[in-house]
Amino acid sequence: MANANAEIGVIGGSGFYSFLEDVTEVEVDTPYGKPSDSLFLGEIAGRRVAFLPRHGRGHHLPPHRINYRANMWALRSVGARQVLGPCAVGGLRVEYGPGTLLVPDQLVDRTKARAQTFYDGETPVDGKLPNVVHMTFADPYCPDGRRAALAAARGREWEPVDGGTLVVIEGPRFSTRAESRWHAAAGWSVVGMTGHPEAVLARELGLCYTSLTLVTDLDAGAETGEGVSHEEVLKVFGANVDRLRDVLFDAVAGLPADEARDCLCSHALDGIDTGIALP
Repeated sequence: MANANAEIGVIGGSGFYSFLEDVTEVEVDTPYGKPSDSLFLGEIAGRRVAFLPRHGRGHHLPPHRINYRANMWALRSVGARQVLGPCAVGGLRVEYGPGTLLVPDQLVDRTKARAQTFYDGETPVDGKLPNVVHMTFADPYCPDGRRAALAAARGREWEPVDGGTLVVIEGPRFSTRAESRWHAAAGWSVVGMTGHPEAVLARELGLCYTSLTLVTDLDAGAETGEGVSHEEVLKVFGANVDRLRDVLFDAVAGLPADEARDCLCSHALDGIDTGIALP
């Protein structure tokens, strides 16, 4: 398909693309199975963008059942080299209440059972055995992407929190109060269920990845009520989805052109023989 190409990927729900004109739906197969859904390709500010509903268009996939490898592979296969990954999170500090937009610069993985690397020594269905690869991941997010996201939020008069640590838990349950207080005591900022392994898989494919976290609730250790509910999360996210979409679209416009990329992400695979033919 001639227009099945994009330079930027956005992982999020249908609210981010459903009102765009000339959206093309493209089904993609990968060596790692099917992604969460079709890719939906459109144009924002002259940039070709591929939207991928992380949980499927009907929001039927829980966080621990998402095929993260297929998702990131699918985005790269249509040409995307920069990815924005908004997600809903709980605030671990009382000052990070509902409606806070935090652009993290660090990540902690507390998941348990997710395929989180392309280089696991197993032979995928295409029969090409990957080499052993140890990926640098000290700084998990793209510095250029973070700058674009922060500038976009400020341009919409939504002052973001610049930096902080996103801790990712397995889910689908929320944290106990003890777990939440532990996360806060460690100095972490927000807690979510989907920011990992997206970031590391993007790095393994040489993609730029930027997370934008929307606080929908105070996590169990920070709040004083009965604990967060799924309904509460959906309500706050729904109340903020329009301005989050505006920020995302402005961030898309502010990302560097592919040929101008010179960040740590764009050089992640320099000198590495992965043994895998990347799309």
